[in-house]
Amino acid sequence: MAFEAGGSMDAEAREVRALEAEIAALQRRCQELPAPGEKPSGVRKSCQKLPQSDSEGWESSKDLRSHLGHLKSELSFLSTLTGFNIRNYSKKIEAVTNTEVTEEGTTKVLQRHRLSGNCNMVTFQLEFQVLEIQTKEKLSSAITDLNIIMEPTEYSELSEFACRAEERRDLLMFFQSLHFFVEWYEYRKHTFKHFKEKYPDTVHLPEGACSHCMEIHSTSRPGFELVVVWRIQINEEGKVSPKLDLLTKVPQRALVLDKNRVIETAPSSFQTLLGVLGIEAALDSLIKLLCVGNN
Repeated sequence: MAFEAGGSMDAEAREVRALEAEIAALQRRCQELPAPGEKPSGVRKSCQKLPQSDSEGWESSKDLRSHLGHLKSELSFLSTLTGFNIRNYSKKIEAVTNTEVTEEGTTKVLQRHRLSGNCNMVTFQLEFQVLEIQTKEKLSSAITDLNIIMEPTEYSELSEFACRAEERRDLLMFFQSLHFFVEWYEYRKHTFKHFKEKYPDTVHLPEGACSHCMEIHSTSRPGFELVVVWRIQINEEGKVSPKLDLLTKVPQRALVLDKNRVIETAPSSFQTLLGVLGIEAALDSLIKLLCVGNN
C-alpha cells in the first residue's frame, strides 16, 4: 500500500468544493423555474446571473436540469476517487468597503470558507480564511486561519494530527493524511477480520471488528497468549504508516523454562519477520506457530 500522496489531491479537493458550490447555485435556480405553460423569460434571466459562462444561453429547464445532473455525476466520481464526501460548503467574501488597499495597484481580499463532510468513518468540519493579494503582475493567495473539528474523537493520532495541521494552516496535508489514515484503518480492519474468520478458535478481537489489537490464544496451553498491537501513525510531516508490535502473555513458569529466551526475544523477532514477509504473511506465520503448538 502506498504511503505518499501526489499534488493532485489539492486540485481534486478544490474541484470538489467548486462543484458543490455550483450545484447549490443550480438547485436554487431550479426551484425558481416556472410551472408548465408559464413564460420562461424569467428563467433565462435568472440563469444568466450564474457565474459559469457555459450557463449562458440555456433555453429551458431541461437544459438546466441536464447540466445539474452532469455536475452531480462529476462530484460523485470525485468523491469515489478521493474518498471524501463534501456535504455542505459556503464561501463569504468581505464587503468591498472592507477591502484593504495597501498601495496603488495592490488589493487584498479576505475569503471565509466553511465546509463539512466525511472520509469513511471520520466526519469533519473545516473553517478557514484565504487572503488573496492582487497586484498588477499576479494574484497570490494564502491560508491565514484554519480550524478543524473531527469526530469520532477516540482516534488519538487524528486529534494530534489535526492540531498540527491547524498550527501550520496546512489544508493540503490535512486532506492527504486523512485519506491515507482511513485507507490503513480499512486495511487493518479487513486483515483482522480475515484472520478471525480463518482461525476462529485461535484469533480474538477484543474490541470487535474495528479493534486495533488481535489476540492469539493457545487452546492447548492455557495462559499462553500473543497480542499484536497495530497502530496507525502520522508523523510531523503528515506521512501515514503502520506500526505493529508484539506483546507476550505467558505463565511465569514458562519464562523460567525458556532457556533460549525465545519468549523474551519474540517482539524483536516479530519485527524482523514483518520486514521480510510483510504484514499479512507475518501474522499468518505467527498464528500458524501457535496452531502447530495446539495440535
